[in-house]
Amino acid sequence: METITLPNLQISLPATVDIPALVGNTPLIPLHRLTSHLAPGVHVLAKAEWFNPGGSIKDRPALNIIRTAMIDGSLANGKRLLDSTSGNMGIAYATFGAALGLGVTLAIPSNASRERIKILRALGAELILTDPSEGTDGAIRVVRELASEHPERYFYANQYDNPANWQSHYATTGPEILQQTSGEVTHLVAGLGTTGTLTGTSRSLRECLPNLQVIAVQPDGPFHGLEGLKHLPSSILPQIYDPSLPDRVVGVPTEEAYSMVRQLARQEGLFVGISSGAAAAAAIKIAEELEQGVVVTVFPDAGYKYLSEDSLWEADK
Repeated sequence: METITLPNLQISLPATVDIPALVGNTPLIPLHRLTSHLAPGVHVLAKAEWFNPGGSIKDRPALNIIRTAMIDGSLANGKRLLDSTSGNMGIAYATFGAALGLGVTLAIPSNASRERIKILRALGAELILTDPSEGTDGAIRVVRELASEHPERYFYANQYDNPANWQSHYATTGPEILQQTSGEVTHLVAGLGTTGTLTGTSRSLRECLPNLQVIAVQPDGPFHGLEGLKHLPSSILPQIYDPSLPDRVVGVPTEEAYSMVRQLARQEGLFVGISSGAAAAAAIKIAEELEQGVVVTVFPDAGYKYLSEDSLWEADK
């Protein structure tokens, strides 16, 4: 321990503060007012992933991808980490890149929220702004071309196809939910982006809870405003996705997710992002079908990166 002495105050701190060590062990928060109409034996709980140091659930896969690449030598010889992102994964890469002294280059659609782009630049990431009409798939195509042209310069992290993505949730998110619910979770509701959260968490939980119901959440159509989520039938399919894992796939309209974001803020005091609104909307729908059960969903991030999305915060008509 290191002791820091200030006037009239002594503080004992660990000799080192390791930012990666702060990833995980996020709280599981019950929803109260929005679930008051449910049957008495039904509960909805949300994993509050904005408690991670980079502010989102993406800290888990980003850190595991970086650690795995450093161990196997893929991220060596001064190579820069290269990947596509809709925002949160990029922020996680940039956070750990700054902490570990790694260069980070990211392709991101130019219509990503202004807050996300400013955060990425503040953390020192090199940004390539891609065609907004092509969404995250356009950013994927850009980094694939760069990685192919300059293999000596870049380590292509490839979050959509890298097994270290889902393995991070298998090793951390799943066991945390199991412990926090004392093994009583009956339903897992998770959004589909890279699909890593659903893939890794469900595989982990089902080893102990084979009857667990797994519900995947995606936008209800190819044209949507649910940043961070993908409509898989119309998107480049992540190689890490196992379509046999979810028992159901629920499509959530953009307007419904936006409305839920506002309700969570004003009725639960939870200021969350857009994909969290979609997850909550789906989780409550599932819970309404039950007489008994513990429904756990995942809130990937807080709402601070979406303040410039004026349509999100408009009052319900």
